[in-house]
Amino acid sequence: MTGLGDRRLYLCTPDRPDLSEFFRACIRGGVDVVQLRDKVLDARPLLARASLAADVCRAEGVPFVLNDRPDLALEIGADGVHVGQDDAPPALARRILGDGAIVGLSTHAPIELDAALALPAGLIDYVSTGPVEATPTKPGRRGTGLDYLRYAAGATAACGLPFFVTGGVTPETLPAMLDAGARRFVVVRNLTEASDPEANARALRRIIDTAWS
Repeated sequence: MTGLGDRRLYLCTPDRPDLSEFFRACIRGGVDVVQLRDKVLDARPLLARASLAADVCRAEGVPFVLNDRPDLALEIGADGVHVGQDDAPPALARRILGDGAIVGLSTHAPIELDAALALPAGLIDYVSTGPVEATPTKPGRRGTGLDYLRYAAGATAACGLPFFVTGGVTPETLPAMLDAGARRFVVVRNLTEASDPEANARALRRIIDTAWS
């Protein structure tokens, strides 16, 4: 399964012992894209965990994206890869994974977004924008604030490239982000630290779906 369509709630998580059931709970709550982002595991352990994650997502009908490693994404048949500004370039990821894969790119400032939008058509399928608020998953990176979301909404309007917002997405922060023009969201701690991730995902999805409708 590839493509983003109207997908709008994107889970990004490191590995965890209950990975399979955690994914299923989040998906039941409304998560419709999943990324495994683990900066600790070596290649072979990461390959094994990513393979498990891909199997779960495939069974649930949700695209699975691996962070940073297009080579491992190819090996396990992931739906795509997400790369950062200092990772493998999108052109390399596209050559490795082919035209049918999802390739996402992180951006943190207007200059990076402008560069992403100037890439050849079809090279990337979406960008992430943020983090709106400083987050421990991006140590040392300052929050971009809402102005960057407004910029991204305007900059992507003409080309229609989807942008997903990262950094501090919660039911309390969603209204301001939606008002700034965001419609797709990457969630980390609100789900990874939740005692009931299904309920948390459902609460987020309810707010997002209301804005879409």
